[in-house]
Amino acid sequence: MQKVVTLKDMCVITRTAPMAAEVHGGRAKCLQRLVRLDFPVPKTVALSFDAVRRIAAGAPPDAAAILREFPTLPLLSVRPSSLNPDWGGPGAMLNIGMNAAKHEELCATIGEELATRLYMSFVQSYAIHVARLDADEFDASAHPSIDNLNAMLSVYEAEMDAPFPQEAETQLAEVLRSMARAWDGTSARLLRQAKGAPADAGLGLVVQEMALGIGPGESGYGVIQFIDAGTGQRRVTGRYKAQAISGEHLRDQDGTLYLTRDPRGASLEERCPDLFAQLVAFGETCRQRLREEMEVKFVVHDCEIMVLDAIRVQRSSRAAVRVAVDLAEDGIIPREEAIMRVEPDALSELLHRQVDASTERDVITKGIAASPGAAAGRLVFSAYEAQASAARNEPCVLVRRETTPEDIRGMHAAEAVVTVRGGITSHAAVIGRGLGLPCVVGADDLVIDERKRQFKGPRGRIFTEGDIVTVDGTTGQILNGQVRMVEAALDEAFQTLLSWADALRDIGIRANADTPADAQSARNFMAQGIGLCRTEHMFFESDRVNLMHEMIFSDTPEGRAAVLDRLLPLQRADFTEVFRIMEGLPVCIRLFDPPLHEFLPSGKPGMRDLADVLDLPLSQVVERIEQLEEYNPMLGMRGVRLGVTVPEIYEMQARAIFEATIAASQTGAPVVPEIMIPLVSAMREVELVQGRIDAVAAAVRAETGADFDYRLGVMVETPRAALRAADIAQHAAFLSFGTNDLTQMTYGLSRDDAGRFMSDYVRLGVYEEDPFHRLDLDGVGELLRIGAERGRQGRPDVTLAICGEHGGDRSAIDFCRTNGFDYVSCSPFRVPVARLSAAQLFLEEKHRGKL
Repeated sequence: MQKVVTLKDMCVITRTAPMAAEVHGGRAKCLQRLVRLDFPVPKTVALSFDAVRRIAAGAPPDAAAILREFPTLPLLSVRPSSLNPDWGGPGAMLNIGMNAAKHEELCATIGEELATRLYMSFVQSYAIHVARLDADEFDASAHPSIDNLNAMLSVYEAEMDAPFPQEAETQLAEVLRSMARAWDGTSARLLRQAKGAPADAGLGLVVQEMALGIGPGESGYGVIQFIDAGTGQRRVTGRYKAQAISGEHLRDQDGTLYLTRDPRGASLEERCPDLFAQLVAFGETCRQRLREEMEVKFVVHDCEIMVLDAIRVQRSSRAAVRVAVDLAEDGIIPREEAIMRVEPDALSELLHRQVDASTERDVITKGIAASPGAAAGRLVFSAYEAQASAARNEPCVLVRRETTPEDIRGMHAAEAVVTVRGGITSHAAVIGRGLGLPCVVGADDLVIDERKRQFKGPRGRIFTEGDIVTVDGTTGQILNGQVRMVEAALDEAFQTLLSWADALRDIGIRANADTPADAQSARNFMAQGIGLCRTEHMFFESDRVNLMHEMIFSDTPEGRAAVLDRLLPLQRADFTEVFRIMEGLPVCIRLFDPPLHEFLPSGKPGMRDLADVLDLPLSQVVERIEQLEEYNPMLGMRGVRLGVTVPEIYEMQARAIFEATIAASQTGAPVVPEIMIPLVSAMREVELVQGRIDAVAAAVRAETGADFDYRLGVMVETPRAALRAADIAQHAAFLSFGTNDLTQMTYGLSRDDAGRFMSDYVRLGVYEEDPFHRLDLDGVGELLRIGAERGRQGRPDVTLAICGEHGGDRSAIDFCRTNGFDYVSCSPFRVPVARLSAAQLFLEEKHRGKL
């Protein structure tokens, strides 16, 4: 037999009661704080997490003991009290204790209509949420009359084969049991776990005397906030309604007052200035003593205020930053606490337009949220169509099975990108984050028909070129039509918070930036330099890709060099502009990496166009493309392998870098470029490339008479390079770990195909998380540790960094700090997130050191 939950499992909330949020929940603890601040709080009893768990398991609550704490037997309310209000919980139950006798008593004091409205409201709530009866059978919005009340009671009795309970003890016991079981249900567990709650999160319950906002004199119910929940600016907002039972009545605009003077209608400030002044004083007290912006729920009864509750104002990311900074600048909290109060990922929302949280969503499908932000446009299905749409000033959304480097110009032209295939580090995802372009990948339930220029979504819905859709890269949803947006907000508070973070963090934050436009974004977000400039992206502009085609089809080194001589001034101009934008900051340039076939078309129409451009027979073009095809191009002729076998490309790039260094240094601070060799697996590869680059540097010095310095390093992205880092570091001033390819090669897993099964793997516990989304600290991390340790053995002063997409992830930054890395590099739009994360990790470590 279950043990009864008795009074010792409960706690009357007083100034000195032994209470804790971890035992009784946040709401209960906040009510105690309000009591200690001498706020007029109705008498309240708190049930602990343990008591509620036992009630859910079948232990009968001792409702009689609770009622003895309320000797006058008033009406009661029960509200949930979880550790974190964001985890949700069952809705509040009001007016417990309402029965025929209480109805008759209230008829004499507040009138039959109001008393009947209270009774009908309670019967409706009890029937639906406790007895679990059909909501359609109980309508408390009907005119409050004895006949309608009796009709509701009759329906209840017919459905339950028992009259509506009249004993307050029975009502309270059943309400407590119902709310406890609701929290313990499977759906509720899954819902709160999705919000970040632990599986065993507890729920407390608070039983409180009802303060009725109905009766003589000025009586009503209201809610007041002291900030704008969207912006965080200090201003009073909220509503008040006379003769109201609960917050539900505030939705009824009829008779609802504004709080402050407002040209749109009457206000509480005008009607009851003393009451309004008292509420404002409550808000300031909460701010100063509770060190938070609170929403206060209150009841006025015959001109007397009772505070029912005060909760932290639910706020946007923009408001969260503003509130934290304002509280610190006003001396209410220290700057370090302000830094810790803001979730780093919340900053991502401030850098991009977002879908308005209040808008209705017609979701077509959902994929992987690869690049945050939101944008709307007309559907297009090729890079060419995207460019044409942009030329007409028509926003467009580019939809592809998967993107390739050929699509970069189309991605630049589009407002957002969607791919059917791909994962968090696929081509579309990486480029999207670099451009700050909303992107959803892995939307594998879309079926594209390129011939008809349409796609079919779930439930057979068909969308054709020209249809308008919205891409929400923050949630991974693709929405039908154009929805309301909220604009980006990089205000003064945002900059202030990050300046405080920069003063604390102990690891460098650079940006991955491939073009002058990317470099400007990196500078705007105060990156400490560029940690990865992928030079191949510079070759996909329309005036360059044809030159690349000519170079690929050249049969001799001399022919390739002749074409590359025409690319040289274009690449030099790009590097010069990047150096000038990043003046005074380091720039790490990765030499050409992708296989040459990525520059060539794969379909016959593209091959015919290429044959026309090159004035070659189609058969010759097809033959050359077939010669360059590889079974596994990501493990084939690319990176340093291409630099060793086709050295003219690296020689041209080295010359462009050195000539740009000289040009930029003449008008600004001296430039010391960092040149990075990709896909290295052997020390000899570095030696060969180093010899050629040193020779180019000597030639440029001799030709120009100018002197300059540069640093040569290696991108460690093969397991062998990590294992042989001691040898490689002897020829490298820095080792930058490319975690995208290193993860791919360590797992033997294609990052473009992993999305097809990764969710199943994570669900089944094969992997804790998608290793392309969160750095695998055990496997890939072990290679990073080995590479770092052995790199220092070969060269004690070697600079260590990571430059893969994991660079902006909190766990990766923590790993790098712990293992003595010098900096991390991530997409420009991830730089603010990384700056704040690094500062928070420093503060967490500092706090642990004090324990």
